[in-house]
Amino acid sequence: MNETELKQFTDYLYQMLKIRRFEERLNHLYAKGHIHGTIHLYVGQEAVAVGVCSALEKHDCITSTHRGHGHFIAKGGDVKRMMAEIWGSEEGYCRGTGGTQHMADFSIGNIGSNGITGGQIPIATGAALAFKMQGKAQVVACFFGDGATNEGVFHESLNMAAVWGLPIIYVCENNLYAMSTPVGVAFKIRDIASRGAAYGIPGHVVDGMDVTEVRKAASEAVESVRQGKGPILIECKTYRFVGHSRSDNRNYRTKQEETTWEARDPIKLLSEKLLGLGVTSNELEQIENRVVKEIDEAVEFAKGRAAVTMT
Repeated sequence: MNETELKQFTDYLYQMLKIRRFEERLNHLYAKGHIHGTIHLYVGQEAVAVGVCSALEKHDCITSTHRGHGHFIAKGGDVKRMMAEIWGSEEGYCRGTGGTQHMADFSIGNIGSNGITGGQIPIATGAALAFKMQGKAQVVACFFGDGATNEGVFHESLNMAAVWGLPIIYVCENNLYAMSTPVGVAFKIRDIASRGAAYGIPGHVVDGMDVTEVRKAASEAVESVRQGKGPILIECKTYRFVGHSRSDNRNYRTKQEETTWEARDPIKLLSEKLLGLGVTSNELEQIENRVVKEIDEAVEFAKGRAAVTMT
């Protein structure tokens, strides 16, 4: 592996750690009563957001889900403004009115997250149609969960995208549960990616816990879509280490299942790979310290701006 590739891998770790520590801090702040409403954390799924977004250009776009903090950060979101938004400050991305589920920043290609299951899929498809009609060489990556693929808009959007040959990558984050409904109950197929065949769309299954595998699949998809070869469906097999939301006690999952998946923590896997490539534990610690400092600064920024807003 050359120096450029090693630097790239190190950046993936930095991005995934930033997502993880941001989510963990939100969880703590929520428990302390600083954040109200609800939050849907992305812990465990970081490799998907980082792998896909690292394959996109800044002018490419994404749409996201109610579990969208990871996608936003991976696409270049400012954790200070994100924290301020969730805190309810005017310094946030949507002046504190969008909150955790409805954030956007068109300047970095984030069309927005969506609190409606599958609600972002037709929005992403519409954006891809606009790019094609305008003759722009831009790509849309649309993130959604396994549950959203049983919504009508998923099927309608894929059919339209296929018929019109739109520049869009549909990214299904199959974390095994739609809220508490197991995929084994909601599906009679092994791979959600196989649904692409019904619309003439290539479907690929990827290990969603390995950022390098996600990046490889996403890069190939971006190249194909940008060349005008039509949409692609990627299913990333992943797992959320936390409940659906803060009120979810996860009694529908076994401890053994959670332990098995936690052994494949995407951050742990990449850290081990980097150590094997010659990166020192001290260098990894420096990345961790850098991330923690950024999250600390984000919290202080949000606190300060919220106080100004309230006065």
